[in-house]
Amino acid sequence: MSIQIHGGDIYRNKGVLDFSVNSNPLGAPETVLEAVREAAKDIVHYPDIYCESLLEAVSRFEGVGSEELLCGNGAAELFFAVVFAVKPKKALLLSPSFLEYERALKAVDAGITYHILTEENGFEVDESLLEAITPELDILFLCNPNNPTGCVIEKGLLKAVLKRCRANGVLLVLDECFLDFLEEPQMYEMKDVRGRYEELLIIKAFTKLFAVPGLRLGYGICGNRRLLQKMQGILQPWNVSVPAQAGGAAALTDCGEYRVEQYIKDTREYVSRERSYLADVLEKQGFRVYNSKANYVFFYGAPGLYEKALKAGFLIRDCGGYRGLSPGYYRIAVRKHEENERLTAWLRGS
Repeated sequence: MSIQIHGGDIYRNKGVLDFSVNSNPLGAPETVLEAVREAAKDIVHYPDIYCESLLEAVSRFEGVGSEELLCGNGAAELFFAVVFAVKPKKALLLSPSFLEYERALKAVDAGITYHILTEENGFEVDESLLEAITPELDILFLCNPNNPTGCVIEKGLLKAVLKRCRANGVLLVLDECFLDFLEEPQMYEMKDVRGRYEELLIIKAFTKLFAVPGLRLGYGICGNRRLLQKMQGILQPWNVSVPAQAGGAAALTDCGEYRVEQYIKDTREYVSRERSYLADVLEKQGFRVYNSKANYVFFYGAPGLYEKALKAGFLIRDCGGYRGLSPGYYRIAVRKHEENERLTAWLRGS
């Protein structure tokens, strides 16, 4: 069986329990589901091309101006948009990291240099990254926490990276799609420096935190309005659907018993507890577990575990297809406790 490009292939794996996609185990808020159902009657109309209600909600949630935001059909669309807007000749990527950065860069024939994260260092990002940022580069993609390892990059190092990018004329695209799962995301988030660094573009998504990957909704935060305008010019009109705009605005708006901050607080506490539970079981079963801070666990087992898990009814993420990783590396999402127990019971008996 060939290794999948992404997780979540429930369409060719019917009836499995999906641990390959890292969405919020608490599920989409009911207010979001209701907003999507209500918006269905408006699909006879084109979406708001300016995403005004959605941008207002994101602006309020993030504490940034709406003119510093750009909405997209998922974070992936924005990765492609910035690459097509900038047309970089040479890029720097971490290895391993999210596969869509490389796909976007190859679409414009950019040359790619890889900064290798080593198993000996626990796949952590350290100051050696700074030396790899040179004047020959045009763009650098970073993911914090990194995907698939879940390791975080300290804010002090990120600031040093930004300074190095400025000195060398490099655009930093910072993927923070998993940041809100951290117990203290404010220790790592970088939006507070956006006004001082036009070299910084932050990408976030509703996909993971609000468990709506099927809606396809992401947004960029940037103090460089010229860059956002160029990206906007790349995107097709009406790229964010009526249900996506309605669901996104609802996710970020207090309504009835639903309180956004409480939902996020509950999510962080649940994810932290269940991640620890999964990691503990994996370690006791002899797997090598790495220091993930996100809503997933990254570990080394043995080649063939993906196929064995699939036969047992569990879809896990085989990471052997990531650049820099060999067969035997896997990632599993944090799910509801009873579902996590089903997987760990199988692992204990496998």
